[in-house]
Amino acid sequence: MKKQHLPEKICLVCGRPFKWRKKWESCWDEVKYCSERCRRNRSARRNDGTDEF
Repeated sequence: MKKQHLPEKICLVCGRPFKWRKKWESCWDEVKYCSERCRRNRSARRNDGTDEF
């Protein structure tokens, strides 16, 4: 799979797009956050798309 054709999702915390990574190969359907920082700050999620960092 070429890099420009990788699947993409939107992070639930920061709202930024992120692409598939090899380490997520077996659990891509369960991935919701673009980074460890967003995963830790999931309670800071805002509905207006801005973050509280």
